[in-house]
Amino acid sequence: MKALKHIILAAIIGMSAGAHAQTALSDGEIKKVDKAAGKLTIKHGELKNLDMPGMTMVFKAGDAAMLDSVKEGDKVRFAAEKVNGALTVTTIETAK
Repeated sequence: MKALKHIILAAIIGMSAGAHAQTALSDGEIKKVDKAAGKLTIKHGELKNLDMPGMTMVFKAGDAAMLDSVKEGDKVRFAAEKVNGALTVTTIETAK
């Protein structure tokens, strides 16, 4: 029975990781980079995974390196998730 619980737990963790990896990237434009606060202001299109229409809003940067990888005016593709209650950019890349 203990082995079955571990298998089920592993499957749940795998599904969660898979869902995170499959989050579609959305289009956006960097409006502000606030390195001191660790935040990005992004004007974005619809965020389907968060059931959110397009708007301009502030997101927490999931990784401090993200703050150095973009600048105001950059067109980006990004994914955002709710992490510990905060809307957080989990992936970002400059659009080509």
